[in-house]
Amino acid sequence: MNAPEAFPGRYWHKLEDGRIQCDLCPRHCKLKEGQQALCFVRARQNDQIVLTTYGRSSGFCVDPIEKKPLNHFLPGTPVLSFGTAGCNLACKYCQNWDMSKSREMDKLAAEASPEKIARVAEELGCRSVAYTYNDPVIFLEYAVDTAKACHERGIQSVAVTAGYISPEARKEFFAHMDAANIDLKGFTEEFYHKLTGGHLQPVLDTLEYVKKETDVWLEITTLLIPGHNDSEDELKRMTGWILETLGPDVPLHFTAFHPDYKMRDVPPTSPTTLTWARELARKQGLHYVYTGNVHDSEGGSTWCPECGELLIERDWYVLGRWGLDEKGCCANCGTRIPGVFEARPGTWGARRLPIAM
Repeated sequence: MNAPEAFPGRYWHKLEDGRIQCDLCPRHCKLKEGQQALCFVRARQNDQIVLTTYGRSSGFCVDPIEKKPLNHFLPGTPVLSFGTAGCNLACKYCQNWDMSKSREMDKLAAEASPEKIARVAEELGCRSVAYTYNDPVIFLEYAVDTAKACHERGIQSVAVTAGYISPEARKEFFAHMDAANIDLKGFTEEFYHKLTGGHLQPVLDTLEYVKKETDVWLEITTLLIPGHNDSEDELKRMTGWILETLGPDVPLHFTAFHPDYKMRDVPPTSPTTLTWARELARKQGLHYVYTGNVHDSEGGSTWCPECGELLIERDWYVLGRWGLDEKGCCANCGTRIPGVFEARPGTWGARRLPIAM
């Protein structure tokens, strides 16, 4: 496939002053002819908004689904992961900055149509395709077309996103997703404004929309950054909001920060902090709280909230004990465990398999 130079974009309108406003996300970039939006991949060309990365990727890789991270969605199965370039947030601590902040279009060496991605995923035995590495919101048209092609082959679609998307685009995007892990980067407007260049409320709106208005399986990730979003007060307010607004059964992942991009002077998150945050969230009433980016089998495993039985043992991305029955209930006490489970888990393990398209 020869990737088109530009693919017609959706969600924009003309302004009275001659500029075009992109309506895909809350940034509402206003562009003159030839200008690019902040995300870099959406631009004004020939008097319309176009997507310049349709059919082009920074690479393809088969990963364990737990790496997304998704712990309650087809455990143990392989997922074909890919992303493009650019991002509509400007996180100073970005952990994937080489792709999300890329302005180098020649980094997008891999070309693949939606149909080819679906076919390759099927041939490799992948149960799902993940739109990840950078934020799939900004390549909505490519992600949606790929999801459609995957669904035709019985392959599910996973969005790994910061949830920074406008209400109209949000409806279309999540209508084609089967699962999502959404970053809740912090729980103050100051954090979002200073460290991401965005705002908190649109992300909360997306979380509430996905949970209440769709059938998408939802999990949440918060990267704990020492001294910035890890105070007891902030975590209590965040987990309290999750409990009250989304319910106790939405899995929450606390993951470890490592110094990167423009925040190399901040120390890594200690395992002790992750364990403390996990216990705080559980005491608040959340049933499924996990630690990530550290070796913590207890914090990475799934436990029955009713009887305390070990249900899904995880050592990094390798599954051990399986304590669910064929209906996805605790085999010990019968409590129904929310998620998308099959009678037996997959056996992909921790393998990472780069794919040349």
